[in-house]
Amino acid sequence: MREPDLLNYLETFITPQRRQRFIDILELRTRYITVAVEDVFQMHNSSAVIRSCEVFGIQDCHLIEARFGKRLDKNIALGAQQWVDAYSYPDSLSCIKVLREKGYKIVATSPHTDSCLLDEYEFDAPLALFFGTEKEGLSEEVLREADETIKIPMVGFTESLNISVAAAIILQQLSSRLRKTDLPWGLSEEEKFEKRLDWTKKSIKHVADILERYKRQL
Repeated sequence: MREPDLLNYLETFITPQRRQRFIDILELRTRYITVAVEDVFQMHNSSAVIRSCEVFGIQDCHLIEARFGKRLDKNIALGAQQWVDAYSYPDSLSCIKVLREKGYKIVATSPHTDSCLLDEYEFDAPLALFFGTEKEGLSEEVLREADETIKIPMVGFTESLNISVAAAIILQQLSSRLRKTDLPWGLSEEEKFEKRLDWTKKSIKHVADILERYKRQL
């Protein structure tokens, strides 16, 4: 089955406007920044982080689920899980290992005083942003393994923000700044094609029947 022919066939089942929307969104998608969420207890928080990833064009989200199990609430994510690739890990070190092998710098988000301020953070490599639990923050394990730490500048008495709020602030600022650089932040043509095909399939009712009919026509 030739994939370009398949995409052309499937796109006859969606509107031209939706097809163009996929193309436009994929031009702004990035894997240069990725997100890892460590053992978040409140289900709505991990779901809200995935929603923020989608809104700010971050294609991948990595969920470390050692302590509390799966933490994705589809009602909170509001469908964002269809458009973002989420990966699950049994522990933090396995997640860090995978991301390092893919060339990511491990960046912990922490309000510690020695963290780099978000406004002053400079890009020099693909980065994986790690966010921790609501009360405890990131584990010592992640903080020890991190290449860098960053924090949001705050001028009030409160030392930290809810994880979903912190993720939204950091992703909005860093993704906006990233797209103004000359860094190779965009998806490759192959990645764009794969996601366009995937999203098209997810947009079609009874797609399994349509795929079977297509196979029979070949």
